[in-house]
Amino acid sequence: MATTSNPNVSAQLVKELRDRTGAGFTACREALLESKGDIEQAINILRKKGQAAAAKKAQRTTSEGLVSYYIHAGGKIGVLVEVNCESDFVARTAEFQRLGHDVAMHIAALDPRFLRREEVTQETLDRERDIYKEQAKATGKPENVIEKIVNGKMEKFYEEVCLLEQPFIKDQTISISQLIAAKIGKLGENIAVRRFARFKVGDAGETVAVTKPAEPKSE
Repeated sequence: MATTSNPNVSAQLVKELRDRTGAGFTACREALLESKGDIEQAINILRKKGQAAAAKKAQRTTSEGLVSYYIHAGGKIGVLVEVNCESDFVARTAEFQRLGHDVAMHIAALDPRFLRREEVTQETLDRERDIYKEQAKATGKPENVIEKIVNGKMEKFYEEVCLLEQPFIKDQTISISQLIAAKIGKLGENIAVRRFARFKVGDAGETVAVTKPAEPKSE
């Protein structure tokens, strides 16, 4: 099989990186050249570039998109999720539709309570912080150490209950926000999860989380 100009970066290695990340040939080849053929480092390079691209597009209006669904456990758990993008063209692509399905499946599996940390209610934050503080005090550690313990546990709490901070169910090395950032980099449009609802047979209530899409910056 033919190789690229760098002897350490074979076409097969580029293909493997493409299969693992979904990034284009040129982006994968450049990442592998930068990482000197280290595929794990190349994955990190692509993720960082995807996050940078996502940050640049974050203020762009997402008025198109689709509603995806996922039904699990013989109809016992169901999820609806609205994922937005900038154009109907992108919304119709297989890549974007897979993203919607994957996010819905993830929500069914991990049951996030909120979309992002900024939407966790103050009542919830106060309750969790008080619990962690009492637990830390019981260790007998000094106050400054207790505060660090509480802050660390709060970060873990956000990771457990906020969709965008949860490790992606199909790839635990990335978060949902990183998954979306990678798709933004690949599809070239801003993408945002706007809202979701999760229902489970027998539960008294349901999880419903809603956020407003970011307002575009004025020129």
